[in-house]
Amino acid sequence: MSQNPPPPTDDLQGATRASMVFERLREDILEGRLAPGEKLRIEALEARYEVGASPIREALNRLISVRLVEQFERRGFRVAALSRDDLVDLVRARRLLNEVVVRESLLHGDQAWEDEVVLAYHRIWRCPMSLPTGQTNREWEVLHRRFHASLIAACPSKWLTDFHELLFDASDRYRRLNVRERDLEHTRTEHREIMEAAVSRNAPLAVQRLNDSIDTLLSHADALGAAPSATAARPSA
Repeated sequence: MSQNPPPPTDDLQGATRASMVFERLREDILEGRLAPGEKLRIEALEARYEVGASPIREALNRLISVRLVEQFERRGFRVAALSRDDLVDLVRARRLLNEVVVRESLLHGDQAWEDEVVLAYHRIWRCPMSLPTGQTNREWEVLHRRFHASLIAACPSKWLTDFHELLFDASDRYRRLNVRERDLEHTRTEHREIMEAAVSRNAPLAVQRLNDSIDTLLSHADALGAAPSATAARPSA
């Protein structure tokens, strides 16, 4: 007679809840539902996500590690600020990283990798960026991320791909500030040119097309304020 599996332990349930909160908090920050600089009060987040304080704190600490949340006044949390200085630094970091991670992926990618890049492009091409209501299309955002992830999926360095994901999340906050201003056909053309350069294994062109796309973020840089001072931004000891 088969036995029923043991019930999940409290630790496993807690880890699952923390992961759920992490994903929802991360998305709320990226979507701007939680504004840059907004205080993140534990009690309010408990009510928002219907969980206890422990998974909330674990999720917040994970978000600090990927720079989407900042700690202040010893135990307080807030959404990481956006600034012109940060954006300029971020764009430069992504451009430099692409020189390595994209080239490595194109060098090591096999036919299955190439097929996945083409498929990811076609999926995002068919999906509208915005809903009829004018709101951001969540499905497009998911497909957009998958397309960019597919481009570097063949890079053999986990450190590089993890760092790429961190920088992608950080810059995605800036991109989503102005997503409604983006032209769908122009965006499709950008992605097609990136895809074609990648599958033809033209590394210099693929890097250039990706970096040109990243550079469009800078068109809105002057509308952002200066970075917070080092004293204000540093978490209390």
